[in-house]
Amino acid sequence: MPSTAHWSYFSYFLAHLLISSGAATTLQAQSAESKSNQPNIVIIFCDDLGYGDLGCFGHPTIQTPHLDRMAAEGMKLTQFYSASPVCTPSRAALMTGRLPIRSGMCSNTKRVLYPDSAGGIPESEVLLPEALKEAGYATGCFGKWHLGHLPQFLPTNNGFDEYFGIPYSNDMDRAADSPRGRAAFNAPEVEYWNNPILRGTKEIERPSHQPTITKRYTEEAIRFIKENEENPFFVYLPHSMPHIPLFRSEDFAGKSRRGLYGDVIEELDWSVGQILQTLREQNLDHKTLVFFTSDNGPWLTHGLQGGSAGLLRDGKGSTWEGGMREPCIAWWPGTIPAGTSTAELGSTMDLYVTSINLAGGKVPDDRPVDGYDLTKVIKENSKSPREVMYYYRGQRLMAIRKGPWKAHFMTQASYGQREPVVEETPVLYHLEYDPSEVHNVAEQHPEVIAELTELAEQHKSGVEVVPSQLELRLGKTE
Repeated sequence: MPSTAHWSYFSYFLAHLLISSGAATTLQAQSAESKSNQPNIVIIFCDDLGYGDLGCFGHPTIQTPHLDRMAAEGMKLTQFYSASPVCTPSRAALMTGRLPIRSGMCSNTKRVLYPDSAGGIPESEVLLPEALKEAGYATGCFGKWHLGHLPQFLPTNNGFDEYFGIPYSNDMDRAADSPRGRAAFNAPEVEYWNNPILRGTKEIERPSHQPTITKRYTEEAIRFIKENEENPFFVYLPHSMPHIPLFRSEDFAGKSRRGLYGDVIEELDWSVGQILQTLREQNLDHKTLVFFTSDNGPWLTHGLQGGSAGLLRDGKGSTWEGGMREPCIAWWPGTIPAGTSTAELGSTMDLYVTSINLAGGKVPDDRPVDGYDLTKVIKENSKSPREVMYYYRGQRLMAIRKGPWKAHFMTQASYGQREPVVEETPVLYHLEYDPSEVHNVAEQHPEVIAELTELAEQHKSGVEVVPSQLELRLGKTE
């Protein structure tokens, strides 16, 4: 028969084992609960979509039933901004939550990155997929990247588990024998452009077959959602359309009353419908936050090949409202009140902070981050923490908005005007009275001019201008 000492030791061992087992079970349960509280995050990012191009934002003939339903089931954000009026800087801001001037992803001489660019998103930046991956998310990017096409800059080397898409704008790598000028855009053919499609870092197709590109991006995103439905995931779906050249599949050819441009938008609407329906069918809709917006305004100088900024002034390339205010819809059934609309300020940079916080991740605290958390805005239709928007064109601070007031210190049309006009007295608009920026009220409100001028100077004094990544060229040392 075992001694009292042996029984005492055995009892201690058994109790320790039970406690350890219970602790492990508790930790596992806490981990499972933590994962269940992490929403899936989907960001659908169009290219050159205008504020007035959707049915739910006022277009009279382009039919967008899926986006209209998304808005009816979620929230419209009517005063929502990109951080730049052109592609590369705008995308850098979305991915980093920072003004592009802070990362070197803008320039006064080069608007965007090109196939001969040597630069790209700096390794020191903490991209959204990196922060979400750290929080336990599967991450996939399906579409246009435009933050550097060399291997070190591509999505799978910057936090994404998967990538499928065109690494820059779909009008780049133009074939030498394509029609000159705008003739190639007026009647676009696949062989006029030689841009590639990558899977990961490997080229799998050149030239990309652009008529099917919207469908293929969508199919890749749906596959990724289904393969990762048991764990939290982040899907970034940056469409190549409606950037010129405009392409749509046969299913949408001639479908819209708005012609080719309308066909393209209606196929994008179909894509959104496919994503949302997949989430419903997989019972993921109540645990998934979806944002739909665009990188900048419409390319108006391309006439009918470009979209509409609605009642907003100008378009892509300008810091007038039409260049940077974007249609935005947030959708999360059961969490975002259905059929709501907010005129609170928001920005693509805010999606960075909002997503990381909802995921239980860590927003970098070792650098300036320009985004704000919009969780209460979308969940409770409450006041936005964002009070100020800075309007940069390249490295120049052109304008600033605080509350309803917007002051332009420099003005420049979207394209065709080589240098900005420096305003002796800033031009002032009350955007909630005058979103079209028609009525300059600077003379009536010198105190507002003084406040915004001081705010702009304070901001500029706190911004370190780092060397531009956009000005680096392959084969050159600079």
